[in-house]
Amino acid sequence: MAKPTGFLEFSRELPQKRNPRERVKDYKEIETKPDDGITAKQSARCMDCGIPFCHSGCPLGNIIPEFNDAVYHQNWKLAYEILISTNNFPEFTGRICPAPCEASCVLGINKPAVAIEYIEKSIIEKAFELGYARPRIPSFRTGRKVAVVGSGPAGLAAAAQLNAAGHAVTVFERADEIGGLLRYGIPDFKLDKAILDRRLNLMEEEGIKFLTNSNVGVTVTIQHLREEFDAIVLCGGSTVPRDLSIPGRNLKGVHFAMDFLTQQNKRVNYKPVEEEPIMATGKNVLVIGGGDTGSDCVGTSNRQGAATVTQIEILSKPPKERTAQMPWPNWPMILRTSTSHEEGCERQWSVVTKEFLGDSNKSLKAIRLVEIEWKPGEGGKPASFVEIPGTEREVPCELALLALGFLHPQHQGLLDQLQVEYDERGNVKCKNFQTSIPGIFAAGDMRRGQSLVVWAISEGREAARAVDEYLNEFSVLERKSVGMLHL
Repeated sequence: MAKPTGFLEFSRELPQKRNPRERVKDYKEIETKPDDGITAKQSARCMDCGIPFCHSGCPLGNIIPEFNDAVYHQNWKLAYEILISTNNFPEFTGRICPAPCEASCVLGINKPAVAIEYIEKSIIEKAFELGYARPRIPSFRTGRKVAVVGSGPAGLAAAAQLNAAGHAVTVFERADEIGGLLRYGIPDFKLDKAILDRRLNLMEEEGIKFLTNSNVGVTVTIQHLREEFDAIVLCGGSTVPRDLSIPGRNLKGVHFAMDFLTQQNKRVNYKPVEEEPIMATGKNVLVIGGGDTGSDCVGTSNRQGAATVTQIEILSKPPKERTAQMPWPNWPMILRTSTSHEEGCERQWSVVTKEFLGDSNKSLKAIRLVEIEWKPGEGGKPASFVEIPGTEREVPCELALLALGFLHPQHQGLLDQLQVEYDERGNVKCKNFQTSIPGIFAAGDMRRGQSLVVWAISEGREAARAVDEYLNEFSVLERKSVGMLHL
């Protein structure tokens, strides 16, 4: 335990953020550099709670009380070793994770939770600063070769673990740069791509081979992978977006959110945008969908100089605090205001989009909306909604961004050629991460469906262990932590 009375002496303190009026003028990260003083106080708030529920709250099973204690005593090397024993990429999760661990913090029962995510970011940044984050080149090689298809967080985690186990790993990425969602999905103001490149450089030094512009099933044949590699891990994302099939859907100005975000990520990193430009400049923007992707669209639209930005959600407005239906330590579905919302956005709940309205040039000019009321289901049936009479209205809109989530991975191409089995949701069906085809595994969004980056990393790690067991009949890789530290 860091400091027995720390949780009584110090209150929760979050990282400093740049002024909203200033940060919307650029795409630099919103949060400032971690402050050692704040980090020490937050680590001191960690209690000797007996059963650290933060372990189970974290999909990676991070050993949080132990690294908090090391931080409090300024033992950054030990803190780093504890952290990376369960998390390959704390510089990612320390920036873009919603921190389910904090929702499970015992202190959070009656006080604000420990700022675990901030501490995690502080540890990894201090490790790079002090030279602790160095390439860890395996001391032996097994002679086995593994192909990882997809370089998002799941693919990178699987590659890192398999390489650590001594296998020769090659990562295939169909885009022109490595990173998947981390590269082209998450805006730079949340994750500077220099942070991603810093990690990729380490992984290359550790012996991992990256191949870009390699679309398996199109430019790279399945037969080639099966002949050249002893195992294959499929780590593509859940890339088929949920659409909104209503009148006017084909009007110019209605786009999927990820297309909009990807284009801007390319611009920020000085890459050409070959598709028709999607820009919010001077337009009334309506973001349809209230999740993180929608929030990223809000922040990007403001930076592009949108005239107005509105975000709508079909669900009811969440409560500000936990209710009896969402008790601790479960993840609470409460109202959350993102940094993008702080920069300027009108938010509306219980609203349904009825129709996209266009002008004579078939360009979007307005959207017809209606307010709804949710009715609880009876006899085990799901809740349903009814439109509220007299609430239908038209709002000016020249750019509509569909941020409605994703259905499943792309079937056409790689997956259909492999003839893998799918589950009822269209994801790749697996048993212990192995698909219906021996020697071919799957992890991340492709296996479990659209989820968090922290879950993708966890999936990649667990899939790597399954591959290692398949190749060697045992594995040198640790199982997900349940609170015991193995250094």
